[in-house]
Amino acid sequence: MQPAVAIILINWKSLEVTSDCIVSLKGIQYANYSIVVVDNGSADGSGRALKQLHPEIILIESATNLGFAGGNNLGFRYALEHAYDYTIMLNNDTFVEPDFLHHLVDYMEAHPEVGAIQPRIHFNHDRSLVWNGGSYYAKWWGYFYTKGENKLPNPEHLIIKEVDWITGCAFLLKTSTLEKTGLLAENFFMYSEDVDLSFRIKALGLTLMYHGDSVIYHIAGQSNKSKTKGKEGFVHPNVHYMNQRNRIWVLKKYTPWYCIPTVLAYNLVYLLGVLAYFLVRRRFSKFKIVLKAIKDGLIGSIN
Repeated sequence: MQPAVAIILINWKSLEVTSDCIVSLKGIQYANYSIVVVDNGSADGSGRALKQLHPEIILIESATNLGFAGGNNLGFRYALEHAYDYTIMLNNDTFVEPDFLHHLVDYMEAHPEVGAIQPRIHFNHDRSLVWNGGSYYAKWWGYFYTKGENKLPNPEHLIIKEVDWITGCAFLLKTSTLEKTGLLAENFFMYSEDVDLSFRIKALGLTLMYHGDSVIYHIAGQSNKSKTKGKEGFVHPNVHYMNQRNRIWVLKKYTPWYCIPTVLAYNLVYLLGVLAYFLVRRRFSKFKIVLKAIKDGLIGSIN
């Protein structure tokens, strides 16, 4: 029998988007899986509407919006309680190739030294372009980055390879590993929780892998951009707050002592550049909230 897989989708007022993802998942060439939809306090009733449209899904309803981290933790707890062999965090604004899960699970089954794995991710608006061709960490600069974004895939993106961290867009791991690492840090709310979990998995002596034969497509930016441009742009200031604050928390926790001088120098220049950009563009709310993010990043820490 195939290993049992729990596929976690977070829904927040996204009936059509989440439903499209579920329809895509129904076409996969893998039999032993469950779709676990966590409705993150949607006031529009989209969670229950999804259950009516797709009665086979497992719906977990949260009374409030727990963010990406808290919502996925509800799904993780369900997977642990029901003894699923594998769990995958999958963004609800994705479409999948029929064999995407087959490749990931088969590789994990054949390589017990692997702690987690991700597929190759393309943009959905132009499926020829890569969104994530592998995720990396330049420890001397404190810089987290991905390869291949907005480019046509090259041979480096088509192979199976080790990576430094795995994106929460499509993050598959053995459910039992969560008993050793603990769940996502919920005070992140969203952003960088995938980096933190990746590093905790690596601390167990396990490797992180990217599988170039497993392919999904990502709409990207569905949950953090408005459809119309305001005086502060398309992205809400709170997105910048959590992004910058959480990044600082990760750097504080994982920067080796011998990299501290270069990491401090690089990130000082980077953050000054971000602040200068918002001043020049007269996006004062974003300027103020990035200052707050820096302060809270320095004072606070990962739970």
